[in-house]
Amino acid sequence: MAVVPSISYLDYHRRNFTEAPVVCYPRTLASYFGIWDGENPFLYTVPLFLLQSFLLISLSRFIDLLIRPLRQPRYVAEIIGGFILGPSVMGRIPQFTVVIFPLRSLIILDTMAQLGLIYFIFVIGIEVEKNVTVNNSVKPWVFSMASTIPSFIIGAFTSFVIQHHLHDGVNKWAFLIYLGLSSSINSFSVLGTVLAEVKFINSEVGRLALSVSIVNHGFAFMMLAFSIGLAQSKGDVLVPVWTLLSGLAFYVLSLVVLKPINNWVERQIEKGEEVDEIYASTILMGVMVWSLIADALGIHVIFGAFVFGMAVPNGPLGEALIEKVEDFINGFLMPLYYLIIGLRVQISSVREARGSIILITMTIACMGVKIINSVFVAVMYKMTPGEGISLGLLMNAKGAMDIIVLNISASKRMLGEETFTIMLMMSILVTSIITPLLKALTKPSRRLASYKRRTIWWPNPDSELRLLTCIYVPRQVPGLIALVDVTHPSKRSPIFVYAFHLVELTGRNSVLILNAATNEFADGNNRYSECRALAHSDHIFRSFESYEQYAGGVSVQFLNAISAYATMHEDVVYAAEDRHATLILLPFHKHVTVDGGMSPDHPAIRTVNQNVLSSAPCSVGILIDRGLSGNRVRRRVMLLFFGGPDDREGLALASRMAGHPAIEVTVLRFLLVARGRSSVSSRAGESDEAVKLTVEDGDDNLKDDDSIAEFRGRWGGGVVQYLERMVSNTEETVAEIRNLDGEQDLYVVGRGKGKKSPLTEGLTEWSECPELGPIGDMLASTDFGTEASVLVLQQGELEAAPADVHMDPSVRLYVNKSNGRSTGSTGNKHIPGHSM
Repeated sequence: MAVVPSISYLDYHRRNFTEAPVVCYPRTLASYFGIWDGENPFLYTVPLFLLQSFLLISLSRFIDLLIRPLRQPRYVAEIIGGFILGPSVMGRIPQFTVVIFPLRSLIILDTMAQLGLIYFIFVIGIEVEKNVTVNNSVKPWVFSMASTIPSFIIGAFTSFVIQHHLHDGVNKWAFLIYLGLSSSINSFSVLGTVLAEVKFINSEVGRLALSVSIVNHGFAFMMLAFSIGLAQSKGDVLVPVWTLLSGLAFYVLSLVVLKPINNWVERQIEKGEEVDEIYASTILMGVMVWSLIADALGIHVIFGAFVFGMAVPNGPLGEALIEKVEDFINGFLMPLYYLIIGLRVQISSVREARGSIILITMTIACMGVKIINSVFVAVMYKMTPGEGISLGLLMNAKGAMDIIVLNISASKRMLGEETFTIMLMMSILVTSIITPLLKALTKPSRRLASYKRRTIWWPNPDSELRLLTCIYVPRQVPGLIALVDVTHPSKRSPIFVYAFHLVELTGRNSVLILNAATNEFADGNNRYSECRALAHSDHIFRSFESYEQYAGGVSVQFLNAISAYATMHEDVVYAAEDRHATLILLPFHKHVTVDGGMSPDHPAIRTVNQNVLSSAPCSVGILIDRGLSGNRVRRRVMLLFFGGPDDREGLALASRMAGHPAIEVTVLRFLLVARGRSSVSSRAGESDEAVKLTVEDGDDNLKDDDSIAEFRGRWGGGVVQYLERMVSNTEETVAEIRNLDGEQDLYVVGRGKGKKSPLTEGLTEWSECPELGPIGDMLASTDFGTEASVLVLQQGELEAAPADVHMDPSVRLYVNKSNGRSTGSTGNKHIPGHSM
């Protein structure tokens, strides 16, 4: 039997076959006997598919690793990977395309890619918040029209200019719509990632950008359906009209039929239980059926998948479905789709200089028009021009939807190779510069000149203390609340607590982004509280709200940040600066297990803690919680004082704790002696014959003595127990700590950053967690055997105290949205990525 010579994917789409091509497949999917029988496994379908998948995914992940410092979306790396494997790079190697990507294999790849595309669009349909545009009134529609319509007109006008240069013989009206649509659309999925990178998720700009993107997607699907019908009409004007009307009817009928069924399925899910397999599998098969119906109506398969996703409530049912399919789709199937895109790119096809310049100019003009119009509308709504520029840049974020439109238009032969290549390259280029431009535009300035109190120590110890408590999971809440309570809030010495929920940005929290952007976390009755991340937020909020209600002198405000762990410390630093925090409280990256051991949480939490310690604008505390919240009538707190700024910060905190009627505070100071023996402990006022030596002579030691004298002067008379230990080396220091009575509930220690002392020398060589300092690491270790919690403190930037220790009234007014009552505000200042 004659075998038709293999042709490339580009050749297949370039040729206008009068008859269907004949393609011969091997009789089997996999080889019979393998290489030992002389067979070439890559002549068979499955081995070749596995090789192609391995090459693409490994190459795209490597490229993603290289461009990760540039904060680019992953799809950029995947398209670049497909481009490298395509005819423009690797395809130039003789026989590479014929051997690795023969036509018979590309048909399989294309089928798998289309399947991934169907479920990718289905997931987007679930993640889209259906009521967000309604909740935000008419503003998103105005911004959407201001950015979409002018850019669509520019693209449509350009189509007439380049029609004769690049696209003779195609349907000019379909080409007009495709080019206009590609010029005006943006990507909802990529937008969420960009917002998280630039910390805009909870800002008004982020909220508007997400809402406008949803409106744009609706417009894109309608125009896409119309243009597909137009491309297939062969001159019949009624065909595209019927296609659009059938699509609208299909959408309405789907919501009427599917939404009640899906809502009923969601009600069958027990709280905290997984979705029954029969429900999940039925819905996932229904996606295929709806895609098939959409294709039969002449629209496109992705329209059916999107409509089905819109009919699924993005509560526990939607969350469960996304978890079942998204990792496999984004990790495997969608890279195959982008491979097909990359294989279409042919740099050598760009030959018409005039048409290419016109397309590039059109892209730049559309980008500029979106920015200018966004600024104009922003000013009309009394927003700042900077917010308008940011919103305009976000409206230029391209992504999967833009790529899908380009690919469909190329498949329908509405875009030639040259136009497709230029448009794709410009799409990637525009998206890649959005994040750097936004970061440069929103680069934080040192605008907080009035931010003075960055340490617990303060000339007026009763002035308001602002704590930024960071929480990842609800189990960290009781210990942090107990620590706040131990710090002795009162009406005379109030504490303002910012309960800061940190959520990792993944592909599954677009719903969370939308609810964060619309400030729905504080709404305990919202219908999304069943979702895991939202349920955690609701639990954290309610816990702090309950504490605020019964504790005197405490005000609580709930904040949240959705970010990748690599940049999460930036959220913490920005929030601390914007809220004028005095102390950042971080949970340790391990938690206590039932048997008393320490089990690590997410390993990236430790990196976040380290980054916060190195860049925090104020003091930082890391809490190793071993049951500080246990029901106790009285708590015993011991400060281990070795000297230095961090220990003095611990002494300032102990001074606050000492005023608590249910707290017993002990300060244990370690001093170096000349002899090789240590003396017995002495209470305040007792003399000691041992000769005390300072570790380092100078102002630091004078500050230590002054701080101790001030502390003892304030809390003398037996209110606080003050002890001293004379030690001469590290071994004696460790022995003295081990000999303590072991009945402490909390140890407070300084990190000792940059401080070298013979009393702790050598401990750092065996430290498991150097970020805790030598003593903190020893107390946190399970080998030490203590059951007490440990708080490790690092002092922030200590500025000269102003003559008037009270802050300017303009920065003391806050708005506590957790209970709606006024407790102070930073005016109209708002940090991107955080909600007030």
